[in-house]
Amino acid sequence: MTQARETTLAAGSGQALEPSGAPLTVFWRRFRRHRLAFASLILLGVLAAASASAPLIEAATELSATRVDLLDRNQGPSLAHLLGTDELGRDLMLRLLYGGQVSLGVGFAAALIAAVIGTVIGLVAGYFGGRFDALLMRFTDGVIALPLLPLLIVLAAIDLSKLGLAAQSGDVASIYRIIGLIALVGWTQTARLVRAATLSMKTRPFVTAAHALGAGNLRIMAVHLLPNVASPIIVATTLSIGNIILLESVLSFLGLGIQPPMASWGNMLTNAQELIYSAPMLAVWPGLLIFVTVMAFNFVGDGFQDALDPRSGERGA
Repeated sequence: MTQARETTLAAGSGQALEPSGAPLTVFWRRFRRHRLAFASLILLGVLAAASASAPLIEAATELSATRVDLLDRNQGPSLAHLLGTDELGRDLMLRLLYGGQVSLGVGFAAALIAAVIGTVIGLVAGYFGGRFDALLMRFTDGVIALPLLPLLIVLAAIDLSKLGLAAQSGDVASIYRIIGLIALVGWTQTARLVRAATLSMKTRPFVTAAHALGAGNLRIMAVHLLPNVASPIIVATTLSIGNIILLESVLSFLGLGIQPPMASWGNMLTNAQELIYSAPMLAVWPGLLIFVTVMAFNFVGDGFQDALDPRSGERGA
């Protein structure tokens, strides 16, 4: 549909027609015109690459993100420690990079799981309609009405081991728990957007033709409807990553998220709150990274929304 729109606009203005099968090219050209979103995408790529390279940097510099050196606490930037050391003498730059792995990983994983849940619920509700749609949407409204942060705090504070439900404990378990909790309540926006798009698409002639050819409901939803409602899914998922990183940081700051000694930007802020006057940079760096990352994901989401909108045409070209 987007490609047909582009072709019509180009033909009407006397420009060369888009080559067939080039929707990705059209999307990329539109996205690059959104300069702030394009710069934010580059910034996020740099942050992700730097975080992923933390083990290589650790091995090359012979520094450690976990080795405690009480004689080298709260040191400022130097050649040995480019960003200084934290309250236990650990290299602050490496801690930030490993924290980026956790914070970005939780954001991506929780956003993808929430997107899958929301997509399934939205597709089913929009396609079948009727009472089934009403039931699923009232359930969605109920989840939306819940106070998100207090609910997450209560759920994160529950000790599953006392309920006999905890299969494992430790650093990795805390990551899985945060991802599961956030994904459990973070699917509602995607569900509503997918439902609205499905309601619009299911009356199109290609869906009617698929019915006439004997296609089953599952095939129609997966093959014919899902690709055509992908745009709101991509935009909603991109925008939600920043919010999820913020939620993880808040929970970790409150001591209910990622548990030490594993680093995340949120629990690094927790450790720095008592040293805010004597060593303010311990709080500035993780706080700045959280702020920049959340803003960058929001800008990228705006850029994706503009690039995927068929009504955007060739404005600004």
